[in-house]
Amino acid sequence: MSKRATKRQLRDGAFDAGQFEADDKIRRLPLDRGWSPLAHSNEDREQGYLKTIKAKSAGQEKLIAAIDEKNLVMALGPAGTGKTYLAIAKAVEALESGRVGRIVLSRPAVEAGESIGFLPGDAEDKLAPYLRPLYDALSDRLSMKRVRSLLAEGAIEIAPVGFMRGRTLNNAFVVIDEAQNCTYVQLKMLLTRLGWHSTMVVTGDPNQSDLLPELSGLAPVSERLEQLPNIAVVRLGERDIVRHPLVADMLSVL
Repeated sequence: MSKRATKRQLRDGAFDAGQFEADDKIRRLPLDRGWSPLAHSNEDREQGYLKTIKAKSAGQEKLIAAIDEKNLVMALGPAGTGKTYLAIAKAVEALESGRVGRIVLSRPAVEAGESIGFLPGDAEDKLAPYLRPLYDALSDRLSMKRVRSLLAEGAIEIAPVGFMRGRTLNNAFVVIDEAQNCTYVQLKMLLTRLGWHSTMVVTGDPNQSDLLPELSGLAPVSERLEQLPNIAVVRLGERDIVRHPLVADMLSVL
């Protein structure tokens, strides 16, 4: 049978598997497969990655709504709850839709419990390991070529906390990541950078600070700002963890 005839039979649904029963080297693919590349067949499929973000828990839904409604949002919660990813995803969404003119991402350059010594290179090279998580989240929402282009244009800026003093961030979407490693004074400085037509999202886990407990300013700052009606403080919990299920189990006992 020619290839054209076989394709016609497949298209018309007149394919006869019995003609190959004598040949044990040929196996027909089952018709009742659980997954199909067609979009309408994927409703029941568990998808770990979606270009259009969708809340996977009640806490994430509350965080997304808060970012849409408020100009200043503080997202507090344990590792794996999607704080940084959702914040950067909403920042990219705002930039691509033209609601803001640039994205500013900031993160404290604090080592996680051990000194890695002096790093080679210029200031950008030295800070790259600390800012790597932000690049990872950006490259997940945009192609690396697009990220490099926006960085070169200045539409995306990634800077450590120490470079933020004295600035006014207008028409920008600002994400302050790992804020539990900022002191009270640093957080006060960062929060007051907010300018006109801007949104700021501060993320962090007060229980996982690399600073001494009395030095981290995230918990006291969030408690004070929670009293203001125009600021949203969203507290995520273990039920909002979307990483491996073992992460939630470990955090419940550690």
